[in-house]
Amino acid sequence: MVEHDSHTLDTIFHALGDATRRAMLGELASGERTVSELAEPFAMSLAAASKHIKVLENAGMVRRDIRGRTHVCSLDPVPLMSADQWIGMYRRFWTDRLDTLERLLRAADATALPPKKPLPPEDKGE
Repeated sequence: MVEHDSHTLDTIFHALGDATRRAMLGELASGERTVSELAEPFAMSLAAASKHIKVLENAGMVRRDIRGRTHVCSLDPVPLMSADQWIGMYRRFWTDRLDTLERLLRAADATALPPKKPLPPEDKGE
């Protein structure tokens, strides 16, 4: 079993728990964005966007580079890989359970009685 630092996972899942931050990560997955570009789809102030970005930075998922007066953000996927590994333990759990259920259902189908054939229609003496 993979060991995970509880505080790190708490920070990652807290950051992922907000739809705005998830959308920002989605934007960053296709390349660098400025804070203004990340804020634009949400019609939010730069200060509000910066607060969201700070949460993502604290979780280690976003790096902010200051170029002159412009703050440019980029995605760091490593913390997402940690979250995926943790989720993967439960993915394997449910895959195993569903595979077992499938085997049981197939075995039950194989031993079930064949369906009864419908009776032929009655002859009405024509």
